[in-house]
Amino acid sequence: MSFALSPPAPPPSIAPHAHLSAALPPMSILRRLAPLHLPRPRLHRRRRLASVAAAAVRQDTTVWTPAPLSLVESAAESLFHVSIDVSDAPELVGSHARPGQYLQLRVPDAAKPTFLAIASPPSLAAARGEFEFLVKSVAGSTAEVLCGLRKGDVVELSQVMGKGFDIDRIEPPEDYPSVFIFATGSGISPIRSLIESGFGADKRNDVRLYYGARNLQRMAYQDRFKEWELSGVKIVPVLSQPDDGWSGETGYVQAAFNRAKRNLSPQATGAVLCGQKQMTEEITSILVADGVSSEKILKNF
Repeated sequence: MSFALSPPAPPPSIAPHAHLSAALPPMSILRRLAPLHLPRPRLHRRRRLASVAAAAVRQDTTVWTPAPLSLVESAAESLFHVSIDVSDAPELVGSHARPGQYLQLRVPDAAKPTFLAIASPPSLAAARGEFEFLVKSVAGSTAEVLCGLRKGDVVELSQVMGKGFDIDRIEPPEDYPSVFIFATGSGISPIRSLIESGFGADKRNDVRLYYGARNLQRMAYQDRFKEWELSGVKIVPVLSQPDDGWSGETGYVQAAFNRAKRNLSPQATGAVLCGQKQMTEEITSILVADGVSSEKILKNF
């Protein structure tokens, strides 16, 4: 057996490039190794930072208008009437065009703003330069800080937002003589704006407000019920935990409505909802099952 010996390699000075070429791995291996050397984590990090920066820019586009409080007083148990003077902010006043709209409010001692539906009708802001709110004080929230402020304290308001209640979908009154309105807790706030804006309730045959609360102590706007009924809205209070002696509707709003005898014409019926999610979902299901078009069931969000 014999072995063929390879000739000795030439010194580097003779053929340096030949030695470098022979030392390189095949291109298939290079292709597999190449991704390991790309700085992908840094690329993803740059993209994440760019996204965060873009989000910050979007957040900074909110225009905040300082305005003083003109009233802070109890409206019911854990609920407060809050009025804000916006007479020096005509653009803000003009942006409130429809009942059911809302805005953000922030106070100096709170970490983040709170969303509040405007309780007053647009006409009030135009006439008196005020926005009114019904605010539920929740422990540890921005709303709690707001309810602890006094007249003259300054807060900041964002632009008015939201589409509000699109009442045009249940107009004219003669085509939609039946309108059922549902509210629970502080959800009565934008409903007040709707009722006091006027939507032809007195020109409709049957307009009912089912208003749910735990008890009468937690039911705001009772002092407005008579005025609302004079405008054509029948008030149906529904208490889930009534005091002794209560003879009205009990339980939940959706159950009270389901118990009521109704002989409605689905094509001539509209509805407005605001409040607890379960209530709005169940009421919507009941109405749709009765044949009412979902396009005629109005919400402000």
